[in-house]
Order: sequence, then C-alpha cells, then structure tokens
Amino acid sequence: MSQVTGKTIDLRPYLEDLERRICPEEETRLEQEWIQFADGNCRQEVFVPRRKPSQPSLSWPHVMINDALESYDLMILQQLSGCSENLRLGGGELLSVRANYGTGIIPTMLGAEYFPMPYETDTLPTARSFAGGKEELFRVMAEYRPDYKRGLASRVFEMAERYLEATRDYPNISRFVNFYDPDLQGPLALAEMTWGSDIYVDMYEAQEEVEEALDFFTGIYLDFTGKWKDLCPDFDGEHAVEWGMLHRGGTMIRNDAAMNISGDMYAEFVRPRDQRILDAFGGCIHFCGRGHHYIEKLSEIRGLSGINMSQPEWNDMEIIYKNTVDKGLCILGMPEAEVRRALAADRPLRGLVQCGASLAAWEDKK
Repeated sequence: MSQVTGKTIDLRPYLEDLERRICPEEETRLEQEWIQFADGNCRQEVFVPRRKPSQPSLSWPHVMINDALESYDLMILQQLSGCSENLRLGGGELLSVRANYGTGIIPTMLGAEYFPMPYETDTLPTARSFAGGKEELFRVMAEYRPDYKRGLASRVFEMAERYLEATRDYPNISRFVNFYDPDLQGPLALAEMTWGSDIYVDMYEAQEEVEEALDFFTGIYLDFTGKWKDLCPDFDGEHAVEWGMLHRGGTMIRNDAAMNISGDMYAEFVRPRDQRILDAFGGCIHFCGRGHHYIEKLSEIRGLSGINMSQPEWNDMEIIYKNTVDKGLCILGMPEAEVRRALAADRPLRGLVQCGASLAAWEDKK
C-alpha cells in the first residue's frame, strides 16, 4: 500500500471505485439486520454481521493522520479507505466516515492548545489542559459564547461540508455511507482535559465548582450535537451509527475518564449529566479500560440502549453482562476472544452482543 502526502489529491477515481462496489441490495440487507439487532430482535445468540466481499479496482493508499489533519480531501480519502477495506474484507459494519480530528474538538474551541502527535506515530491529536487550570477554565466559562469557527470545530464542519459536496453526485455513497458524529467525548472527559487532573482532588475539595464545570460541558455537548445533526442527520429518527455500528438513539457518550472514579462518584457527578444528554438524544455510552465498578449505576440511565467497551480482559465480565444484556441493553463491538470465552462458559448473551473489533480505542492490525 502506497502512502499519500501533500494537501491535494483527485478524489474522483476513489469515489468511482467505491460507488461501483457498493451493492444497494447487500447494504440494505445489512442495515435491516443491524436494526433488528439494535431493537432487540436478533434471533441468534450473538450478532455477527457480514457482507459479500467486493474487491477494489485500484490501489487505495494509506494517508497518515497528520496529513489528513491538514487537508480535507486527504481526510475524506483516509475515511473512505476504511469503507473500501470493509467492502474488500466482507466486514459486517455499516459503511461510515467521520470528521476524524481526535478528542480535542471542544477543548480547542474553548482556546485549549492543540496538541498533534509526532508524524511517525500516525495517531490522532488531542489538546493540552489550560495552563491556568481551574481558574483559567472558569474565566473561559464566564466569557463563553458559541464559536464553531474556532479551533478544531471549524475543521469538523468544513470537512463535512467538503465531503457532502464531493460525494453529491455518487448516489450509492450518499445513501449507504454514514457520516457520523465527531468525537465530542463527554462532560467528565471534557472537564478533565481542560481543568487538568486536579479535578479528581477537587471532587472532594471543590464539589460545587466541579459540578458547575460538568454542567457547562453538558450544555456545550448538547448544543454542538444539535448543530452537527442539522448538517449530518442520523441514520433515521430512531437509530444512529458509530464506528460502523448501528444503535438505538442519537449519540455515543465517551466516558473514558470515569475509570478514574468510583461508582458512587460516577452516580453523583457524571450520571446526572449523562442523563441530560440521553434525555435529549438517547443512545449509548462508550468506555475504555475498567468499567465494571460503575456499570450498575450507568445501566440505570433512562434512554440508554447499550454500551461499547474495550479491554474486556480488564473487567469482571459477569458484572458487565448482568448490567447490560440481562437488562436488555446491547453491547456493541465485543472482541471475538471474549465472545468465544463467554459462549464456552455457557454465559447467555441473549442476542444482544455484536461480535466485532472495538475500534473506539484500538485497532487489531494483525
């Protein structure tokens, strides 16, 4: 696979290749299977979707992340290359792309420092915490006015507009490639990224200030998500797509920072804000690392339809299953090794587990 650098590229050969390879009948069948799973109507113990492979007619290049960050067309090519690979391998995820600018989208919109990774690591960027910590964050909060042309937020919307323009004349791509939400994280993760790690101490020493910051970021999350959906609507009125996985509801909150607090602290500080978001949109919650210590508290949220997790080996999976599939909540993107382990142990999965790579945090490149 060749590597593409620079800021301009002719997208047409790749769009034409993808348009030709998308089979409307095959994609429609796959969509219906995903809807059945998301709605709790899967007839198998585990949901393992697949499509018929479709081979490319040209070589799709690898686009380095830092190059994609500097060129909308290269970002489009990078994202569509994932769709090409999905078709080539006969994968079961729905075709999907996003404005892939990492976790710093909202922090940089507030003025946090953009922090790209070294070129050779080929890894998404983030943002630095405010140098002034809590005091600087509260100054920003006091002066905040929505400005979606600031920081990475501007790139997110401009890239989406460029994608919609570039794909306008390709009906199969326009119909079957889902442009899903950018990585907006969640209230706790956003507060931690801007406040800094002192926020965990301040949960004890400055509780009211922490709650004020969490409410602030909840409001931004709601406003940003609503503005995004005006430009790129969900799959339909009841379902959305994340990382190629269809679920009920309209958002996927990223709760990676919650691994650092207890279940009781999650219920006190984070759950009320997650509840506000899911009251507005419904949907799922993602977490990396360990989550069994707060999964029971999380499972009680109204409007929650499921979870996406990584590293099942770091969790007591019986606790996870008791608080998800046993309660009618689905699990998206469960790694195959854990699915095999659970089935070998005669653990009922109730047709509510989708077997697939949890691409939210890592990618198996073997």
